[in-house]
Amino acid sequence: MSQEVYDIGSAPPLGVVPKKMNAWLIRPERFGEPTQAFQKEQVDVPAIKDDEVLVYVMAAGINYNNVWAALGIPVNVIKARNKQGEPEEFHIGGSDCSGIVYKVGKDVTDWKVGDEVVAHCGTFDRNCAHVAAGHDPMYSPSFKIWGYETNFGSFAQFTKLQAHQLVKRPQHLNWEESASYMLVGATAYRMLLGWGESNVQKNDVVLIWGASGGLGSMAIQIVKALGAIPVAVVSSEDKFDYCMKLGAKGCINRKDFDHWGMLPHWKDHVGYNDWLKGVRKFGKAIWDVLGEKRGPRVVFEHPGESTIPTSIFVCETGGMVSICAGTSGYNATVDLRYLWMRQKRLQGSHFANDEQAYGFNDLVLSGHVDPCLAKAYTYEELPHVHQLMYENKHPQGNMAVLIGATEFDTGINDPEHRSKVDTTVLVTADVRDTPHVPVLDPESEIKADGAAKVEISVTELMHKGLISCSPDDSASTVIKKMLDDHIHAIVVTDANNRPIGVISQTDIILASQGKTKEALHKINAQKLMTPGCITCDSGQTVSQAITLMTRNRVHRVVIVDNSGDAPVAIGVLSMTDIISHSLA
Repeated sequence: MSQEVYDIGSAPPLGVVPKKMNAWLIRPERFGEPTQAFQKEQVDVPAIKDDEVLVYVMAAGINYNNVWAALGIPVNVIKARNKQGEPEEFHIGGSDCSGIVYKVGKDVTDWKVGDEVVAHCGTFDRNCAHVAAGHDPMYSPSFKIWGYETNFGSFAQFTKLQAHQLVKRPQHLNWEESASYMLVGATAYRMLLGWGESNVQKNDVVLIWGASGGLGSMAIQIVKALGAIPVAVVSSEDKFDYCMKLGAKGCINRKDFDHWGMLPHWKDHVGYNDWLKGVRKFGKAIWDVLGEKRGPRVVFEHPGESTIPTSIFVCETGGMVSICAGTSGYNATVDLRYLWMRQKRLQGSHFANDEQAYGFNDLVLSGHVDPCLAKAYTYEELPHVHQLMYENKHPQGNMAVLIGATEFDTGINDPEHRSKVDTTVLVTADVRDTPHVPVLDPESEIKADGAAKVEISVTELMHKGLISCSPDDSASTVIKKMLDDHIHAIVVTDANNRPIGVISQTDIILASQGKTKEALHKINAQKLMTPGCITCDSGQTVSQAITLMTRNRVHRVVIVDNSGDAPVAIGVLSMTDIISHSLA
C-alpha cells in the first residue's frame, strides 16, 4: 500500500501514484519577488485526462516565465485560469522537465509506465477545429504554454502532460541536462526552420544576437549542424571563446558600437546620418568575421527595441529577421523602405509545434546539440534561482533544479556519447556601402537634402543647475520639490551627484494607484524612479540631444560634465526648452 505522500528524493515504487505531492506553489496573496512568492506546500497529485500522461519529475528547467508568474505581471495566470473555470487558487510552474512516466491515459499508445522522457511546453486542445483540420497547432486559439499558462508544471514531484508533449530522453545526458534544453532549443529551431523558403540553408550566414545565452547557444549549434555559418553577437569579449567552441565562425562585441536604440526619425537628418555611420560600422564587423562582403540571410533576433533597426538593415536582400522576444523593449522601429525595396521578412516566432520539438530533440539525441547547462541547483534553491533571474544575476546559459533526482550528474546511461563541448568556459549581418536599389533610398535622400547640423550647444539651452533628490528622499519631499519649482520631473542622484534615475509626474501617479495618501508618502525616491537616465554630454549639440530624446522616446535628457573622473550632472534639457528657443 502506498504512502499518502513521499518526501522529496524518495520516489514511490514505479507506477504507484500517491494521493499528495510536494511542490513549490505561487498564490495571489504572495505575488512579488520570487523568494516571497514561491512557498513549499503539499497538494493533491493531479488527475489526468485520456490523452494525458503523469510524469514523476526528476529535474526541472528554469525559465523567466515563472518570474512573471511570481510577480503576477504582466498576467495573473491564476486569475486567468479561474475565469476559464479551473478551481485551483495556486500556480505550480515549470515549463521544462525530465522524468519518468508513472501513469498514462486510456488513449495514450506511444508511452508506457517506466519510459524516461523530456517534455516540451506546447499544449493544445486536440478537439479544437483548427487542430482537427490539420493546421499548425501553434495558431490554435487553444494553444498554451504548459507550466505557465497551464497549471501543474514541473516544480513538483508529479506533473501532468499531454502525451504529444513527450520526447525520448537522451541517455548520454544526466537528469538536469535533460531538463534544461527543450524550451529554448525548440524555440530556436522554429525561428530558424519554421518559415518555408526563408529557412536556414547550407552556407547561409546567420547573425545570432545574445549568442552566449540559452537561446543563442542553441541557435549556434543548430546553424552549425545545418552546414550554415553562425556569427555571434555578445556583450563582452570573455564570451568569445565559448561561442567559438559551440561552432561560431566569429564573434562581435556589441559594446564596441553605440548606435543602438530606437531608429531616428527619417526627417531627423542629423540623427539618421549618425545612425547610418554606426550601422555601417557594425556591418563591416560582420564582413571582417566572414572575410568577405556577404550579409546574413537570417538574423536570429530577441533583443527587439534596441537592435531591430540594425537587424533589418544588415539582413541580406530577400532574407529574414526572425524574432521571438523583446528583451530590450517592444516598440521596435523599422525603416520600411529597406523592408519592401529589399523584400526582407520580419517574422514573429513563438515556441514550436510537435514536429519542430521532435526535430530539435533529434539533434540532441544525435549529439549535434549540447544542452549548455550553465548551472544546476537543489530543490530547496528553486526560489533563489528565480530571484537571481529577477535581479539579472543568473549565470549565462541554461539552468535546472533537481526535483526527484537525489544527486547531481546521475541518469547517464550512455557515457561514450557525452558532449565534447566545454561549457565551463561560459562566464557569470552585412551592410552595403552603396545600396543597389536607387529608388526611394533613405541614404541618397539624406545626401540630396544637404541639411546643415544645428550647432547650438546643449549648455546654451539647458535649465542650468540641477533640481534633484536623493534615493532616500520620501515621496512627500519629491512632490513638494516638484510643486515648489514648477517642474514636471526630478532627477535622482547618488552621493557623488551622478544621475541614477528620473521621477516624473507620471511615475508618481502610477505609484499612487491602489494606495492611500499616507502609504504613497512613505515610499522613497528609489522605489518611485524610473531607473537609469538618458544623459547627454555637455559638449554635444542640440541636434544630437534631439536625436537622443526621439530615439529613446523621452522628453528630457540630463546634461552631464564628463571632464572629471566621473560624470557629474549639471542641468536638464527638455523638448520644451528647445521649442521655446525656436519660437524666440
